[in-house]
Amino acid sequence: MPPSLTATVLAAIAVPVGYLLARKFREGTDSRPPGPRRWPLIGSVLEMPRSYQWLKFAEWAKTYGSIVYLEAVGQPIVVLNSAKVAKDLLDQRSSLYSDRPNFTMANLVTHSSGYGEAFAILPYGDKWRQQRKIVAQEFGPGAVHRYHPLQEEESRKLIHGIVDDPNSFARQIQLRVGAIIVRATYGHYLTSEQDVFLTSPLTSMENFSKAGAPGAWLRSIQKLPEWTPWSSFLRTAKEWRALELNNAWDPYLWSKKNWESNTVLRPNLCATTLEALEGTPSKEQEERLVWAASTVMGGGLDPNVSSIMTFFLAMMLNPSVQTKARQEIDTVIGSDRLPTIQDRESLPYIRSIMTEVFRWKPAVPLGIPHALIQDDVYDGMYLPKGSLVIPNVWYMLRDPQIYHDPLEFDPDRYQNLDSEMDKVTDLLFGFGRRSCPGQDFAEGTFFAIVSTILATCEISPTVDAQGVPVIPDVTYTSGVNVFPSPFNCNVKCRSERALERLSGNDDVHM
Repeated sequence: MPPSLTATVLAAIAVPVGYLLARKFREGTDSRPPGPRRWPLIGSVLEMPRSYQWLKFAEWAKTYGSIVYLEAVGQPIVVLNSAKVAKDLLDQRSSLYSDRPNFTMANLVTHSSGYGEAFAILPYGDKWRQQRKIVAQEFGPGAVHRYHPLQEEESRKLIHGIVDDPNSFARQIQLRVGAIIVRATYGHYLTSEQDVFLTSPLTSMENFSKAGAPGAWLRSIQKLPEWTPWSSFLRTAKEWRALELNNAWDPYLWSKKNWESNTVLRPNLCATTLEALEGTPSKEQEERLVWAASTVMGGGLDPNVSSIMTFFLAMMLNPSVQTKARQEIDTVIGSDRLPTIQDRESLPYIRSIMTEVFRWKPAVPLGIPHALIQDDVYDGMYLPKGSLVIPNVWYMLRDPQIYHDPLEFDPDRYQNLDSEMDKVTDLLFGFGRRSCPGQDFAEGTFFAIVSTILATCEISPTVDAQGVPVIPDVTYTSGVNVFPSPFNCNVKCRSERALERLSGNDDVHM
């Protein structure tokens, strides 16, 4: 064999062998958490599911423990399957874990020079702080009461509409939740499912759910030339980006124009912010407001709709829970009026039902991943800088070591104690500095709908031609936000008096 060929062969063997040995040495000395097998170059890509990732992560918890480590084409990924570990890292060490990873597809969609990025995936820093402050000031505990009449009125309209046409309940939930959020964000009142203020964010959220799913798009592919067959997602990203920019700016510009002419409905987030800036925001301030408002719309719509649909499903499957809830409402509120959001503290069982909906089928099973800004060590395990940190909220809320019979829907597990309910909501609404600033607003909407329907209606399965109840399978979609598979139910008013109370119309949106 010629010397040059021999050298080539030896080099071809030595390079991958040297890579593997160096990797083994590095892994042996840095004590990374256990996880599925990592292959050279591609890492654990072959082990990553394309859908329902939380189920695979839960399986790994049984094999590898509460922290699972894997890689995808050089990207370190840390999966947290324990509430304690998640709170230790994401809450207690939030200064290290408050960044967002590079959601390749999502960032390609939302990023464009001069426009900024969506609040939910914006890196930790001044831009993020400014956007979060806008949302927190409008929808935090001290200000959110201004929207209670709107939330209560839309709840009555929703339930009255469902009683009239139970088969349309999914569409009506989407419309009424959308009406609350659009009205509170932009000062526009939805009157139709075809309103562009509703259809546009629905399209954006569908795209984001695809773009933001862990493992859906590999970071390194963005470097491929656009003519390659594997880079079709780059062309898709360009299309989605144009759509996202329009969906963010168009409703804001409408709101600003109508604010200037004093015809916009108040209060609303855009109007409050523009008034504080005396109507003359700088280019940077306006961009922050646009994306903060867009995030409220996108981040609030799908999770609320999912939780409300899950509530209907849970009530249909658990009639005894409905009975107990109605007893509490009848005892505390009586029959002369409907519950209001101000009654929340005096209705602990209703709040327990809400909490159990959150726990039983969380709308965002994996939350939104965090990113580690520097190397860290936890319980002797090395967590490398740049790791994408995924809290498996779905498994944390079904951990059999914490929740007895976790598959069962059981509001009594909280014993009407806020301290027990907080263990669920503290996980569901995010961690540390990345916790949801609109939690009070979201819970207010959910409470208004849940308490109103339990006070006035009974939810039951449909029946077939022989009169046998049709019990739906409890299955869900996959994605960043998940929804129950389509199902039907019967919704009937408890009495004529209950129907009359639903018919009250205060026109609070005006």
